[in-house]
Parts: sequence; structure tokens; C-alpha cells
Amino acid sequence: MTIFLSAVAFLVLLTGLILIHECGHFFAARLLGVDVEEFGFGLPPRVLTIGVWKRTTFTFNWIPFGGFVRLKGEGEMSRSAISKGSFGRASVLNRCIILTAGVFMNFVLAMGIFTFGFSVGEWVPTYITLEEITGALQRGEIEGQIATKIDAVIAGGGAERAGVPAGTILTAVEGIAVEQPADVIGIQEGKNIVRYTVRMGENFLEERVFRVNLAEGRSGVALVPFIHNLHAPKRGILSAVQLAMRESNVVLQQTVQGIFNLFITLAKSGKVPEGITGVVGIAKLTHSSVQEGFGVYIRLMALLSLSLAILNILPFPALDGGRLLFVIAEGLHCRLFSRRFELMVNSAGLVFLIVLILWVTLYDVIRLFQ
Repeated sequence: MTIFLSAVAFLVLLTGLILIHECGHFFAARLLGVDVEEFGFGLPPRVLTIGVWKRTTFTFNWIPFGGFVRLKGEGEMSRSAISKGSFGRASVLNRCIILTAGVFMNFVLAMGIFTFGFSVGEWVPTYITLEEITGALQRGEIEGQIATKIDAVIAGGGAERAGVPAGTILTAVEGIAVEQPADVIGIQEGKNIVRYTVRMGENFLEERVFRVNLAEGRSGVALVPFIHNLHAPKRGILSAVQLAMRESNVVLQQTVQGIFNLFITLAKSGKVPEGITGVVGIAKLTHSSVQEGFGVYIRLMALLSLSLAILNILPFPALDGGRLLFVIAEGLHCRLFSRRFELMVNSAGLVFLIVLILWVTLYDVIRLFQ
């Protein structure tokens, strides 16, 4: 049953995000006087025609992922042959608006979900460094306690011989409270034996004290900063919007960095770096989110919506950003590129993207069985 729900959730996720994107193009085109010849649910070949509304044919297609919008005149080879109501007949500004409307819709969807989650769902924002978390605690964006976690116990060390378990919280050394790993060094200096007060068990409720022999001032543990009992306070709508904008900025930076790392790693080794995932990886993430609950699922939707927006606005052939460059060049009266050349470049870009998607998917499958 869970597998079935995950499959449905995955289908809804991908199709919903792409249809939201295409709706942006559709409504912008209609508003600005450009005819939309077809709005397709799924990808060709066509299964059936739903109907025609205001010169737009609505269709169902065989491949049940996403959808598409076909604007009048998109495939015309000559600018001089462009007819009334076609995309090429619209002004440069209007074409720029139509091309960016899909990205705008994905951004609005992500902002809406984040705002909902940070106000109603009381989500914890994404923080990259301990300094960011500390600042958020001080500002009241989140609530919790900074602690020191025993991440690993070194074999043969004093902590292992004393029975100190890994994955626990070190709250005090010699009865002196510890907040950060650096605090431990000063307390242990010059001592041969110290008392470790450790919290362990479910929710770290069980407290035990261990006598640890030191070797050259070291106990044989790897300590890392840890935020204990991290949660979010009740927030108003204004605070939620501010956090939604911050979260969007974090996702933007991570996505751009991920794309940059992808091409650098591909150029160097031909491999897909960890953290970059395709359709199979997204399906796996969807399955995990369904198991964890609706809040995690819609947060994944927001993250993917932003990623889709960023990917589409990149100045790469076949993507909205690449097509936008040609329109802007035309607006600057740059006549270096013919319509035929533009279509050839976009076609080549599409082939490259398909190969890239298949390559990333191959690595998804390999990692799935590792």
C-alpha cells in the first residue's frame, strides 16, 4: 500500500510542478494576446482530445509526466512569415514575460508552501553552519539547546574502556556544564581522570556518569556541536513570509552550487557527484517523504519547485532562459542569429539535456543498488 501511495505521490509531484509551470506560460500568453494552440496533460503521443476552448486544444497524452504548452508560431522558420496571434508577433517585452511566467509560477508555489509551513506547520528553516543556527536561536527563529554530541568513540581510548557510548550528549565534565566541544579541552587540561556526565537513551532522558582515564589529556572521543530539542515557535504571517524568502534564497544558492559542481565533476571525471539526483532519486525522496508525513512531502514539493524554476531560467538552449537570451538579443537589435539558427541551437540543447538526464538517472540506479 505504501508503495502504491508513493507512486501516486511521485506522479502528482512531478506532474503538478510541471503543469504549474506550464500554466504560467499559458495564462501569460493568453493575457498578452498570443494564441495557445495546445495545452497537453502528459507528453506525446496524444491519447485523446478533451476539447477546444478559445482556440486552445486540450489533450491527454500517453506519457503521464508533466505537460506542455504549444504557442502559435513557435516552430515558424521565418520571422517575416509570422502571423497574427503568434509568439513571434508579440513585442520583445511580452515575449520575455511569457517565457519567465513559468518560472514565476514555480517560485510563487514554493513561497506559498514555505509560508504555510513556517506559519501553520511550524517548520524549522534550513541552516548551513553552527553560526547560523546560533544566530537563529538568538533571534528566536527556532528554539533548542546548543550541546556537545559524542559522535564517535575511538577504539582503545579511555572513553571506550569506561563504557561511554557514541551518539550521546556530553552535558558536563567534572560537574562543569559543557556547551561546545572547545569547552571540554580547558576542563580536562592537567587531569588524569575526569567524570563525564552523559545523556543517552530515547530523547536523551537517561543520565549517567562515567569515570574516564585520560591519555595525554585526551579521552578518545570525537565531539561535534549538536542542537538538542530543536523546534520552531509559533509564528505570525509576516515572520513566516520572511523565513520563506530566506529559505528560498538558501535553496537558490544550493541549487546553483549543485549545478556548478555537476558540470565541473562531469568535465573532470564523467561522474555525477553525490547530492545530484534525477527522476529515480526524486522517486526515492518522495517515498521517504510519504512515510514521514504530509508536511515533509509538501516541503519536498517546494524544494523541487524552486529547483525547477532555477533550472529553467538558466541561459542554456532549449530552456526558458536560453530562449530568453535570443529574445533579448533581438530587442537589442542584434541580427546575428536567424530564426533557423535559433531553432537548431535549441534542438541541440534539448538533445544534450536528454542525454544529461539519462546519465544522471543511470547514476541514480547505480546508487540505488549500492
